[in-house]
Amino acid sequence: MHAVLEYTYADDYLESREQYRADHLRAGWAAVERGELLLGGAAGEGPFKGLLIFTGENPLEAAKAFAEADPYVINGVVTSWTASPWTTVLGNEAASPVHP
Repeated sequence: MHAVLEYTYADDYLESREQYRADHLRAGWAAVERGELLLGGAAGEGPFKGLLIFTGENPLEAAKAFAEADPYVINGVVTSWTASPWTTVLGNEAASPVHP
């Protein structure tokens, strides 16, 4: 199973993130090491959104817990977030592969 965590960043994201970026990245890499986070980063060319892909036994809960503790969320760099289950059917890492 997978989950997608989507962030909406503040308009001044590129500036406001700087003082929290190291802590945000540490939290992200810790989630990777726990086997919860597969990929994460900014999407788009501005205004940016953040997309983080979670996996594991309970990826939706892992995504929510990550967001609730993320320095970007706590300090207003992220203005809103949503965590959604993601039914993956294509690819080597798909949780529920469907073949023709």
